[in-house]
Amino acid sequence: MTTASRLLLVEDDPRLGPIVADVLGEDWDVTLATTGEDALRLAAERMFAVMVLDRRLPGIDGAEVIARLRGRRDATPVLMLTALGTLDDRVSGLDAGANDYLVKPFEFEELSARLRALTRDFSSEGDPVPIGEWTFYPATATVYSPYSGRIQLTDRENALLELLAKSPTTAFSRSHILSSVFGASEVEGTVDTYVHYIRRKTDRELITTIRGIGYRIGSP
Repeated sequence: MTTASRLLLVEDDPRLGPIVADVLGEDWDVTLATTGEDALRLAAERMFAVMVLDRRLPGIDGAEVIARLRGRRDATPVLMLTALGTLDDRVSGLDAGANDYLVKPFEFEELSARLRALTRDFSSEGDPVPIGEWTFYPATATVYSPYSGRIQLTDRENALLELLAKSPTTAFSRSHILSSVFGASEVEGTVDTYVHYIRRKTDRELITTIRGIGYRIGSP
């Protein structure tokens, strides 16, 4: 199945986990994990369209899992599924980086509807531009890493990467990039600065430096 159909379910209850996985398996390619450590490892190994994450987990709890995911620039949508349903619990979960919060007990129809809402953007990101093993969506300023998931770019980062990615065999001079992306009021060093920003967010090999010329798209 494609990345857009993959769901990571993190639930340590030995009875509930398999039941939820079985029900969601009618619409999703479900991977079941039972610990926060396993969730972080699996999320690093492959891309998922969405995660369903229990709040109370042995070892690393759900809020810490989300915080660590966001800390490594993994923006995969996360629905936190938990018995902790007070206002403070919901706020702390959302502050940690969760995109939605559903309290147990729950109805599967509601869970499915929330997952559809969280992943709706995956079908409207426009045409993908492959960059090696990475996938770039200029329409939504989004890059998908084969290692860490979704990465959001700023408007200028997106415009620079789009210029390079749409002409993969062309080496662009700094002056050309400057006039195409940044405008006459900027200096050529601005190009180097934004190349650095993109590399820092993604991978150094995403953009190749061509000595004496400037830059072209790489093959990470």
